[in-house]
Amino acid sequence: MVKKRKILIPEPKSRFIRVRCKKCGNEQVIFDHATIPVKCLVCGAQLTKPTGGKAQIIEENAEVLKILG
Repeated sequence: MVKKRKILIPEPKSRFIRVRCKKCGNEQVIFDHATIPVKCLVCGAQLTKPTGGKAQIIEENAEVLKILG
């Protein structure tokens, strides 16, 4: 019989991501489990769309630079 080890300090499954808008070059930090569409603060292009869990990054509008935390 195999016993599961209890995790003493659980880590979150969600992260913050630094993305760059491909249209205007603006960099901003977004939440990867966003529940609403995230738009660029400068040009208004949609960067992510919600999927019910992890937000899907729209590849033609945004590129991931770094995963934070």
